[in-house]
Amino acid sequence: MMDMAPKYLLAMAAVALMGSSAHAQSVPLTDMNFDMWCQQEANLPPARCDKRLPEDDARFDAYRKKIQDYEVPYLQQRQQNQNLNQVLLHNDPVDHPTQPSQPNGPNTPTQPNADDVPPK
Repeated sequence: MMDMAPKYLLAMAAVALMGSSAHAQSVPLTDMNFDMWCQQEANLPPARCDKRLPEDDARFDAYRKKIQDYEVPYLQQRQQNQNLNQVLLHNDPVDHPTQPSQPNGPNTPTQPNADDVPPK
């Protein structure tokens, strides 16, 4: 029984790591372009950007990781807020019924029928 405890903990840790990375991948990230970063963020000349030196590539990868570390939690929070807004504020069955009692079409009468009006 004691031999199973470390294996079980290791398996649970692996599942937790895969679950968190899968959740991070479900958020659409902005694609980053090395050439744009090189000229606009790093302010390097175009000739050097065309060479794409290993040290420049390493700096770009570090910059991309830094941005994604901020972008993923922001996008996840924004997605949660949108879901909360949709579920709590905009899914009101009274104001917006899923099965309307009377269709809203061009042939729908706007005035009540004489049979529908109670007698006076």
